[in-house]
Amino acid sequence: MSSDDQQPIWIAGCGDIGRRLASRYLAQRLSVKGLVRSAASLLACEQLGIAPILADFSQPLAFDIDQLRSARLFYFVPPQPAGREDTSLVNFLAHIGAAPRRIVLISTTAVYGDCQGAWIDESSPVRPTADRAYRRLDAELELRNWANHHRKEYVILRVPGIYALDRLPLSRIKKGLPVIRQEQSPFTNRIHADDLAKVCEIAMDQAKSGEVFNVTDGCPCTMTEYFDRVADFAGLPRPPQISFEEAQRVMSAGMLSYLKESRRIDNQKLLRQLGVTLDFPSLQDALQTKPKN
Repeated sequence: MSSDDQQPIWIAGCGDIGRRLASRYLAQRLSVKGLVRSAASLLACEQLGIAPILADFSQPLAFDIDQLRSARLFYFVPPQPAGREDTSLVNFLAHIGAAPRRIVLISTTAVYGDCQGAWIDESSPVRPTADRAYRRLDAELELRNWANHHRKEYVILRVPGIYALDRLPLSRIKKGLPVIRQEQSPFTNRIHADDLAKVCEIAMDQAKSGEVFNVTDGCPCTMTEYFDRVADFAGLPRPPQISFEEAQRVMSAGMLSYLKESRRIDNQKLLRQLGVTLDFPSLQDALQTKPKN
């Protein structure tokens, strides 16, 4: 093992996915440091054996960047909730300078915009429509600029919806909130949280610098099918279905932005180039143990 590989793994934005990833490294007896924004996240990290550091990503960071010299760093911090630029990442990159050796960034498949249900891969053009997608695309561009300027390595992971047995929309289903009629429902894509953590580790160790990967299970379905399957799994009534026209009157702007985009994401590059074997290659594979209602 090289001296660089003995240095701590750094995870900026050490929430649920960060902690799942950290557990993989901790099992290998590697040390992990997590940059977190809340006292609750700090406590959750401490309980797992992660060394946490409180950080406000909108402000100049208070920790010593020399700790990041030649480090392997994951950046999982979501952008701020408004605008088309990821100011948190801009601030972070300005602070760390040329310190890390490699950064793996979680972005989103929403950068492809509405593809009207077509199959797309990493060669497809990016055409964001929602501001949340523009912010993620801005993060990708900022990371590329940082890597080119400092001659450092980076990998971009475009991720769709993330789920796990403890991340299912059970509360929404229990409330009886409606979904779009099946015939109008857009295609959605997803990846199990544990599979995403696995891919992050493999990408850090094996992906070529500058590569972009769609991290999805490759088994899309409509949004309505997803909610129906989860409801059936949990033994709950299926959500009522309404027309898209009615949805525009009763659903939030955030939910409507998802309903206006439809695409099916191909994951062959992920499977072939990184040799990833997914533990949950479909939603049905994950729905094996009854959740706690």
